[in-house]
Amino acid sequence: MSASDVTAPNVVVLDYGSGNTHSAVRALERAGARVALTADHEAVARADGLVVPGVGAFAAVMEQLLAVGGDRMIDRRLSGGRPVLGICVGLQVMFDRGVEHGEETEGLGQWPGVVERLPAEIVPHMGWSTVRAPQDSALFAGVEAERFYFVHSYGVLTDPSQVLGGGDTPFAPPRVTFADHGAPFVAAVENGPLTATQFHPEKSGDAGARLLRNWVDTL
Repeated sequence: MSASDVTAPNVVVLDYGSGNTHSAVRALERAGARVALTADHEAVARADGLVVPGVGAFAAVMEQLLAVGGDRMIDRRLSGGRPVLGICVGLQVMFDRGVEHGEETEGLGQWPGVVERLPAEIVPHMGWSTVRAPQDSALFAGVEAERFYFVHSYGVLTDPSQVLGGGDTPFAPPRVTFADHGAPFVAAVENGPLTATQFHPEKSGDAGARLLRNWVDTL
């Protein structure tokens, strides 16, 4: 075992039945982490970072997450300031609720907002798009002007930073990154220990690899 293996942060990719987990594991390993694919509660609690992937329908992902106690694992980590990264529907479920085909499903409620169908002539939004990251973004350091790979028909059209932070609260508002497809939508959020991207960094080439390294380097 090399010295880098000893010092590499431990990351768990939450294994709750959602697809695309193995490509996330490989991408995180290339980003410098030691990675386990598991839903074991103690392994999740001990890990330096937790990644919550997600593909498919909001309601199905929530059902699968709840079945393994993912809501409790995520809450436990965040209450202790332990980093969590959501990807694609893993971002969407962090919001209050999702509405798909007239069905409303409660989300994890970490951020205010509703996941709804993108108001575009063509959906899904599939392919490479640029994003508008805030100047103080740590996640997008070095890749602010790059394109990332999206595959989704639904998104969050409101800005959670307008509700969280500011005013009389002691908490800083989230850093919110936007992209466009029919209208501006939330492409990423950085909010203390909770970070999430609507796009797939593991499918976003060199830019996605740099973004994952940025996250792993914070662990």
